[in-house]
Amino acid sequence: MFDRPQHGERAILVHLDIRHAESSDDLDELVELAESAGAEIAGIITGSRNTPDPKYFVGQGKLDEIRLLIGSTEAEVIIFDHALSPAQERNIEAALECRVLDRTGLILDIFAQRASTFEGNLQVELAQLKHLSTRLIRGWTHLERQKGGIGLRGPGETQLETDRRLIGARIKQINSRLEKVRSQRDESRKSRRHAEISSISLVGYTNAGKSTLFNHLTGAKVYAADQLFATLDPTLRRIQIPGAGPLVLSDTVGFIRHLPHDLVAAFRATLEETRQADLLLHMIDASSDERLERIENVKDVIDEMGAGKVPVIEVWNKIDLMDDVSPRIDYGNDGLPKRVWLSSITGKGVEELFTAIADFFRQYKVSSWLSVDMSAGQIRAKLYEMGAVVEEKLGDSPIWQLKVELPQSYLDHLCLEEGVSCLPQNN
Repeated sequence: MFDRPQHGERAILVHLDIRHAESSDDLDELVELAESAGAEIAGIITGSRNTPDPKYFVGQGKLDEIRLLIGSTEAEVIIFDHALSPAQERNIEAALECRVLDRTGLILDIFAQRASTFEGNLQVELAQLKHLSTRLIRGWTHLERQKGGIGLRGPGETQLETDRRLIGARIKQINSRLEKVRSQRDESRKSRRHAEISSISLVGYTNAGKSTLFNHLTGAKVYAADQLFATLDPTLRRIQIPGAGPLVLSDTVGFIRHLPHDLVAAFRATLEETRQADLLLHMIDASSDERLERIENVKDVIDEMGAGKVPVIEVWNKIDLMDDVSPRIDYGNDGLPKRVWLSSITGKGVEELFTAIADFFRQYKVSSWLSVDMSAGQIRAKLYEMGAVVEEKLGDSPIWQLKVELPQSYLDHLCLEEGVSCLPQNN
């Protein structure tokens, strides 16, 4: 067996068009993934097959073609745009004497580079360990079994069994820590619910412009770049939108076709913000030729997360890259906003997005007059901060009369627990 290099950035990409597959893989996306991982692309091998070869995934002729390209380019890693079985990965490495990475391994490597928070690192490690557990190979064969004779007695446990046990223990430990993270997030959501603060979650295909829009709306400095999975760790910010009141906006990890199942499972604590959101803003790269397919990919992941019933407004981004497209809002037959066209990089269309969000949340509000004692100035200030006050007039001193638009539950809370009087609607 050859010695595996500890690192290697010169890569050969292998992309096969498997006929009769549910969807054809995108070579351009493989290139973007490899570049996002920091690879220098030394060459690209393409081809087509009716079915993958059970031993090498590719045929013998294609395997020889890859071997020749390795020799001429001195490539250090072969990246397949497909999910390889553990046996196929080992067989290809043995035949080519070169490190092999499949699509899942490549995405995991990118995630490992991007994770920066404690939670993010835990989630990536969990996904990596689950992936690694299927790819353990035999080793220390001279210690594998107990034998008779002096110096020939082994430990009675193979390296494979030891590795599996250690990995299993670490996975259990990480799951325990992530459960604490999930509990903490649940408490934070309960606090927001009690304060009647609605939440919005940004979702979409990776590199659709979520983080750029998030920065524009919140003034945050989340890392944003023209690359896949530029940001990984979730970020939450409180924003104020006229007519909608205070909101919590969360930026989530970008989705991608064939997102490894272990990653979806590992990031469940983070993606819970999406499932519990009051509204999803589905970011779409309007300039992409694959936009319709990517919309379906995102919907599939949203359904898998259990967020399929959360209301959605589509945000068609990057109109600055398109001809004759200006910012606008498209409304559905129910009078609610369905689609907003904007450019997150220039800011054109952000006001239309604010209007759409306000129009969406207005359906959950009722209009009422409140009588607020002037000694309760904090309540009046909070209502103004929420953007709930429509009209104000002075009543009999010392009373403010405020016309507000609020969710019924919060209105009941004010009238029952804060000493605020609800006046008749004809006041």
